[in-house]
Amino acid sequence: MAFRLIASAGLRSVARRSIGPTRTFVTFSNATRVQPAVRPQLKWSHQRFYSASSALSKEDVTARILDVLKSFEKVDAAKLTPTSSFAEDLGLDSLDSVEVVMAVEEEFAIEIPDAEADEIKTVQQAIDYIIKTPEAH
Repeated sequence: MAFRLIASAGLRSVARRSIGPTRTFVTFSNATRVQPAVRPQLKWSHQRFYSASSALSKEDVTARILDVLKSFEKVDAAKLTPTSSFAEDLGLDSLDSVEVVMAVEEEFAIEIPDAEADEIKTVQQAIDYIIKTPEAH
């Protein structure tokens, strides 16, 4: 019986110490404030946000593609329209056309397969391709 009383009293005192407050304060001789030894940790909320497809508008795509084309030295901005052909209207050769397609890829953060890139020969075809590509942004 005495053993049981001593054991339960010892367990109660251990339980009180482990449940009691654990925050201690540390002071330094050159410190002006008392700061807690344990800093509170920020709680981060892990959330995911989903949205509908952010399809680009035709006007936005057209403006961005025209801006890309205006940045080329060989392109005369006065001749540049959404219906312009790279070769006939803008005077671009095949290498220039490839560079235009690469610049469009970079502008919209996509990769156009070579077979499809070879088919883009006008500003309108570039616009149509970007509009139908959901990865473009």
